Amino acid sequence: MRISFRLTALATAALATLLAGCVAPSHTVVHADASYRVAPVWTPPPPEPVISVQVEPPLVQPAPVLVDVAPPPMLVEVPPPQPYPGAVWTGGYWGWQGRWVWCAGRWASPPRTDDVWVQPYYEHRDGAVVFVSGFWAARGVAFVPPPPGLHLSIQVSIGGGARPVGPMGVFVPPPPGSRPGLIVPAPIGTPPAVVVSAPPVTNIGMRIQNNTTQINHTVINNTVNNTTNVNNVRNVTNITNVTIVAPPGSTADGKAFHGDVPAASHLAAAMPTFGHVRAATPPPVSTPPLPNANGGHPAAFGAAPQAMPTSASTPMPPGHPAPPLAATGLPPSTRPTSDPAALQHERDLQLLERQQQEHQQQERLLQERQQQERQQQERLQQERQQQERQQQERQQQERQQQERQQQWGQQQAHQQQEQQQRERQLQEQRQQQQQQRQQWERAQAREQGREDARDGNAAPHRPPASAPSREAGRPDDHRRDARDAERAHAHGQDRSREQEREKEKEKEKDRDR
Repeated sequence: MRISFRLTALATAALATLLAGCVAPSHTVVHADASYRVAPVWTPPPPEPVISVQVEPPLVQPAPVLVDVAPPPMLVEVPPPQPYPGAVWTGGYWGWQGRWVWCAGRWASPPRTDDVWVQPYYEHRDGAVVFVSGFWAARGVAFVPPPPGLHLSIQVSIGGGARPVGPMGVFVPPPPGSRPGLIVPAPIGTPPAVVVSAPPVTNIGMRIQNNTTQINHTVINNTVNNTTNVNNVRNVTNITNVTIVAPPGSTADGKAFHGDVPAASHLAAAMPTFGHVRAATPPPVSTPPLPNANGGHPAAFGAAPQAMPTSASTPMPPGHPAPPLAATGLPPSTRPTSDPAALQHERDLQLLERQQQEHQQQERLLQERQQQERQQQERLQQERQQQERQQQERQQQERQQQERQQQWGQQQAHQQQEQQQRERQLQEQRQQQQQQRQQWERAQAREQGREDARDGNAAPHRPPASAPSREAGRPDDHRRDARDAERAHAHGQDRSREQEREKEKEKEKDRDR
């Protein structure tokens, strides 16, 4: 704030007289001009004209388009009560038809029994927006995001718009009343309606996080050979709500925001909006050509939309009465009425029904949690029992293994003793044979000495008396050598038979092992 003052010459003279001690004039006139500079306050831009249409979603994933501008901020669309069981709320979103148009939400029956509603896809990529419209998909068919290397021709909006501002990746349009062009990062499949109850955004920073619950089901089966096989592993991820987080510098009021919003489209859209922002949805006045369910391609760029006759905006052909308002396919939230009491009563009924639905949902969640806890306890008990059985089997096997090892050790010791005994016997036999051979050699030596002594004492003309004895002793030597050879041969045969018996015992031990 800056304040400037301006004094006249008369006022200056009066002040100088007072300071000099003179008599002051009876009146002093002071002229002052003050100017104030106040900090600017952000004001939301005026709402742009909205074209609201009703579309018939395709039955397969449509082809992506590349748009040069970001979708406008979200619109508030309160879903009416579910008209019949099995109806699915296809929440409103910004679709592309040469410009961003509002595809009004409605309750609808899935075209096929197992079909599910797939939320629209927005991605900030290289300063443009990759868009895939919402569609019906068979249960179990996963959404395939456009690959990063996909080449698309950029489409320029007819009415212009703001460039996307924020981080690259998947996002949802910003909350109502936000600055155009801002995007809110979000996981794939996040309903755009989750941001309806968030504050308007003026800067980058708001983001959405999924709160997932991971449920693991594991069944363990064991075979006879103590091999553990794990079968029937099932991981279930339940996304029940999302969290919206915004720092103080990103919101219009400058306050931080942190809130949980249901992930279901109709529950998120039915939550109260933030503050007094009421960017209400206008009634649909036209519809584009129906997308090709076989090819899945959106309407051609610049194609003229087909008019949908309504009693409020488009006149009917002559001779045809105007259909009633309920037959035009307008959501009950957009039907005009002038009775405030009826509106209040309808709001009360909707609030009561939402509360009942939330209460039922909480009860279902509580029952599911209790059932999961019971199943978890049963699984833990079964695992403990299985572990105890396995431990008992392991202990029994260890005992049997120890008994077999002990028996094998005893057999080995017994065989070793027998072998040592046989070796001692053989050694004794060899010693006896060696002693006998030494005795025989000594006896031969003595006999030879006697014969030599007799030969020396005998006359020269007499023939040696010991010659016949030597000649007679030679057959005895042959017989003795033969007996030794027979003993050696018998000993070798015994030794070979002993070795064969040992080999047979070793083979039997190997078979027992």
